[in-house]
Amino acid sequence: MTVFKTFLKVLNKCKVTIILYTVILIGFGGFNMQTSDNATNFVASKPDIFIVNQDEEKGITQNLIEYMKNHSNVVDIENNEEAINDAVFYRDVNYVIYIPENYREDFMEGKNPTIEIKSTGDYQAAFAEMMLERYSKVANLYQNSTETEEELIKKINDTISKETPIEITSKLDTDMLSKATFYYNFASYSILAGCVYVICLILSSFKEEKIRKRTIISSMNDKKYNRKLLLSNSVFAIVMWLIYVALSFILVGNVMFTAHGIIYIINSFIFTICALTIAFLIGNIVTNKNAINGIVNVVALGSSFLCGAFVPMEWLPDTVLKIAHILPTYYYISTNEMITELEVLDFETLRPIFINMGVILVFAIVFTIIANVISKKKRRIK
Repeated sequence: MTVFKTFLKVLNKCKVTIILYTVILIGFGGFNMQTSDNATNFVASKPDIFIVNQDEEKGITQNLIEYMKNHSNVVDIENNEEAINDAVFYRDVNYVIYIPENYREDFMEGKNPTIEIKSTGDYQAAFAEMMLERYSKVANLYQNSTETEEELIKKINDTISKETPIEITSKLDTDMLSKATFYYNFASYSILAGCVYVICLILSSFKEEKIRKRTIISSMNDKKYNRKLLLSNSVFAIVMWLIYVALSFILVGNVMFTAHGIIYIINSFIFTICALTIAFLIGNIVTNKNAINGIVNVVALGSSFLCGAFVPMEWLPDTVLKIAHILPTYYYISTNEMITELEVLDFETLRPIFINMGVILVFAIVFTIIANVISKKKRRIK
């Protein structure tokens, strides 16, 4: 009980740091919620085009113009090259189509007349070009097999009007799952940094000469002393974890009430236990309080950058990811990324997640054993 009371007194001095890491998590998490809302919504749009028709507007020529008008926005600009070039340069129009003189007659005679174009080269222009090519290919396909222009136009319209039905089979809310993944990925930094900073500061306080000597001459053996310290630090780590989980329900929303949300929570709890053991190990090695800030930057920031907490894993070089395999944060974030694509929850799909969680727990056990060995050696009075 004495160890726990002393622990709480030292913890009270660290409340500003704990609040700071929580605010950072809320800030970046909230910012991501806003940017995700704007970035993930798809709105279909039509390209802006301008048609320069040098042929009679009848027959196949008229049908081509109507097709392009129905699938694009026809811009009203002055019909001269200077005005057209200015419109293309300033992106007032994406695509300009030049239908040559006698296009209709030449096409019906099989001469394959060329349609000149001007383009801005952006995705809207590419969409307009795709529509023009589609019409031209279908028209060329039927040109030799039809006797009249009316029959040709009918076949072209019947073909290009057909649409392939699309059925969305996945019921995953990928938008919300991506938000949850980003939140819990970034939470790895807050959890690890908070644990390392606070626990190292607490353990360094217990290592002050007066306290250390009193502990050594007491009846408490080394294992019991370490166990009480670890349990006391566990209380802090679990409370911090509970706060971050509660925040995820607020920031992420209803997806946290699903099975996927439960896996996020379990994964973060296991990582918190591992972060606790990392901090406990470092706390038993470091005695200088002034060095703690530097250690937090190296451990928390370093692992976050290497393992994909700040930058998505798919953007990281293969060499960096290979190095990241030696860090528990990699397996934690890898699991979060798997959850985003998890459509069916069964043993086969969950096996890689269980393996990653098991690896994190192995890290935690190893760190605890090493910490106990180091602590036992350091308790000797020089």
